Amino acid sequence: MQELLRSNDPVYLSFVRHVLAEAGIDFLQLDDHMAALEGSVGAIPRRIMVLAEDLPRARLNLGNAALTRK
Repeated sequence: MQELLRSNDPVYLSFVRHVLAEAGIDFLQLDDHMAALEGSVGAIPRRIMVLAEDLPRARLNLGNAALTRK
C-alpha cells in the first residue's frame, strides 16, 4: 500500500474516506490509536493508504470531488 495523504483534520479525513468509498477504492486509515494516545494535539497525523494500483484513480477522484464541492 502507498500513502495517499496525511492529515490531522477529522472533517477532511471523513470527506476523503467518503470519496474513496463512493469510488469503490479500498483504503486503510492508519495512526488513529497513536494520535489518540498523544492527546490529539496534532503531533501525529492520520494517514490514508491505498493500493499502489489505485493511487492514480484515488488522486483523480479526490481532485474531481474537490472541484465540485461548494
